[in-house]
Amino acid sequence: MKIRQVLKEIFTTNLGVGKGERVLVFTDRPSDVGATLVVAQSTGQVQDLPLQKIAETAYEVGKDITDKMEYCIYDEVGSHGVEPPYELWVKAFGQGIVDRLKAEGMLDKIMQKKADLSLLSCAEEIISSDHKGAVDAVIALSHYSTSHTRFRDFLTRICGCRYASMPMFDMKMVDGAMSVDWAALEQRSNIIADAVNKAVTVKIKTPNGTDMVISKKERVALADTGNMRAKGSFGNLPAGEVYFAPMEGESFGVMVLDWAPSRKLLSPIKLVVRDGNVVEVIGDEEYAGVLKKKLTEREEFSNIAELGIGTNDKAVHPENILEAEKIAGTIHIALGDNSSFGGVIKAPFHQDFIFFKPTVILVDKDGGESTLIKDGLFMQL
Repeated sequence: MKIRQVLKEIFTTNLGVGKGERVLVFTDRPSDVGATLVVAQSTGQVQDLPLQKIAETAYEVGKDITDKMEYCIYDEVGSHGVEPPYELWVKAFGQGIVDRLKAEGMLDKIMQKKADLSLLSCAEEIISSDHKGAVDAVIALSHYSTSHTRFRDFLTRICGCRYASMPMFDMKMVDGAMSVDWAALEQRSNIIADAVNKAVTVKIKTPNGTDMVISKKERVALADTGNMRAKGSFGNLPAGEVYFAPMEGESFGVMVLDWAPSRKLLSPIKLVVRDGNVVEVIGDEEYAGVLKKKLTEREEFSNIAELGIGTNDKAVHPENILEAEKIAGTIHIALGDNSSFGGVIKAPFHQDFIFFKPTVILVDKDGGESTLIKDGLFMQL
């Protein structure tokens, strides 16, 4: 399957874009430009090209579907979950709304993730009052994810925008995770979400020593299915996970990392979790130092922000976290921000970590236990 075909399917199948709808494609410009993989249209061979080229191609493909395409490229923001820059807000919401947020002194605080609930409520009123200038759909092809930002949340929840988040997308996904049977993926993911939503606690163990108890309680597990045709829909592409924001301060245990977000670790790193936060990072691997430094920047960065369960049976590559977290039968646990999908922690940081061959036990409100996954295999499908 060639790249233009996949991109066209994103417009038509995943987002259901109609003629005359306004669509924004954007990417970021990394300071240390890394190559991504793209399928050469002429030969079908894999070669290196930057993610920017994929975004540009998406923009060109979109012109054959709607006559209202927008494109934006901006300098990288440095971390997943950081709010994107001013120029992207203008492209997405329109100059009028952005000017009003700025004039009221709200935009800077929102972009710094320092806005309290009162300020956020006022900002939402401004956006709700007149969002006719907002885009109808977004294809986000940035290196750093915008999924867990107020930018994305306002667009989908208030403006009704459909939003495909594709951070670090690479072309190994084209004939892999993006070739999934979308209908079967949606059915599978919804079945798993229904099972998780009957639980109040999730117990996780893996062969490498991970042993976690994660509090769910009233939090709602959501299914990322690739179907983003409904107003206000949001998800990743490749899709394929069930996820929720654990109750803050109530999870505990040990996480043993074998993978950093983009590579296999030379030696495992152990994260000790108490009261819903990582309190200790143990390991000699270079990435342990990187993570320790990051977690000291803000207390919120150590929050157990997400538990996700992979449901995509075509996802196989562990070296890119966008695909890795979708691998069927894996789980991922994220640190940092969860404010955009049911949690209360606001922070310019959200980082997922993948765990293989987990055993996942769901505990219901009466204390009954059922095994959802055993050694990486689903038991309830």
